[in-house]
Amino acid sequence: MASRGSAVTTQHAVPSVPRATGSSAAAFSIPPQDIHALSRRLVAHFAEHVAPCGTLPGDALRGDVTTITRICLELAAGVLEGRDVSAKITRLQRAGADWAREGIPIGTIHRAVHDGLAFGFDLIVESTTAADFDRFAVTARRLMEVMAMVDSAFAVAYVREHRAVAAEHHTAVHTVTSALLAGHPTSTMARAGGVEIDESYLVLAVSIPPHPGEFDASIDSGVVARRKLRRIQSQLADSCAGQALSLLGADGGTILLPARSAHADELDALITRLSTAAQVSITATIVRSETSQIPEAADRAHELLDMVHRLQFEPGLYRFDDLAMEYQLTRPGPGREYLGALLDPLDEYPELLDTLCRHIANEMNRQRTARLLGVHINTVDNRLKRIGQLTGFDPAQSSGVWYLRSALVARSYRNSEHARIGKPDNIFQNSEAKAACPDRAFLDSATVHTVSVPGGSRGRSANRSASQSTMTGAAVNCSGR
Repeated sequence: MASRGSAVTTQHAVPSVPRATGSSAAAFSIPPQDIHALSRRLVAHFAEHVAPCGTLPGDALRGDVTTITRICLELAAGVLEGRDVSAKITRLQRAGADWAREGIPIGTIHRAVHDGLAFGFDLIVESTTAADFDRFAVTARRLMEVMAMVDSAFAVAYVREHRAVAAEHHTAVHTVTSALLAGHPTSTMARAGGVEIDESYLVLAVSIPPHPGEFDASIDSGVVARRKLRRIQSQLADSCAGQALSLLGADGGTILLPARSAHADELDALITRLSTAAQVSITATIVRSETSQIPEAADRAHELLDMVHRLQFEPGLYRFDDLAMEYQLTRPGPGREYLGALLDPLDEYPELLDTLCRHIANEMNRQRTARLLGVHINTVDNRLKRIGQLTGFDPAQSSGVWYLRSALVARSYRNSEHARIGKPDNIFQNSEAKAACPDRAFLDSATVHTVSVPGGSRGRSANRSASQSTMTGAAVNCSGR
């Protein structure tokens, strides 16, 4: 496009500039008979000076580009004359949506708009004299309005189109992920949604605690939670190059990472980055699985996550290898019942049970335990001695610690009811995918996992939503009662 400083010779036909006859200054206008000739000149100018336009086929230049250029000139004429141009703006938005789908960069569109206005402005400058200053000033202001209208029309069109495409992909990813978690065939819907299915996955059960802002009564907690979730999803997409499949809610959910591209030694760093993005400490458990075994792996991962919460472990990433002993201790049977009963003598002394929980969680660091409890270290020592006297297992001895730790694990599951974790609807709340999903019943069934949570001899099952992974209400404490 030509710039303001470009030479526009008098050899080119300049649109006539009608003079106003009143005393008030009026903007210059573009006569209708000049619009077609000027649009052809502008299109030729675009083909020569705007690089992407020069690569368009001739029929595109003669068709859409010429038509839209003419509409832009008609819009400019309407603004200069004070007429309604809403229909022109709507037409520009439709053209912008088409160009967005065709992959034409919006920068190219803005460049053409700006250069076209500069080209027309130069023509007006050539046809004015010092006596036309007032009208020239009005025209300049109107042309600024024209540029804002046209730029805004194309920007709105591009944003809408990209949001629509993103929503379609988002829905496809949710549908495929739900199908994988439910064990349904996915090949057809994966092809339709453009989602590539891997042969095996790393299944992550994720727990996201509330952001501090969610407890601020002066702030909309829902907005804070949604912003937290968007930051996590953005970081996940960036860290995994868009290959991660996830069903996440504000409280957590399930993430599927293709095993061929996800390196196990990088997963801890991934959880750290997600925690940084969320501005809270995230807890996650991971299980590797073949694609056909994802439902079972998701159940196992969430069961491990439940156990991490019950035992009040520190936030971070936990693998099955890290929790093998604890996992085995939680299996129903007489061994678990016996171990769980070892701490019954502490029921009447909640401060002793709390001290034991914290002491073992702190790797038997007496100083740290005292600091967290807000007591003197001698008080911690006295409580530990009392625990040994009541239970028969000395916390100062390695064998005693082993039994006491095992008892805490077993006790956290003894007489426990099933744990309902999240609600399926939370995945689709405030989501365009909710309205776009054609088979809601299928997705509802796909996002609920049935997980066996030990409960005495009954072994009750628990419904778990793939969109949520924290336990309802407060975390189960060490009392397990």
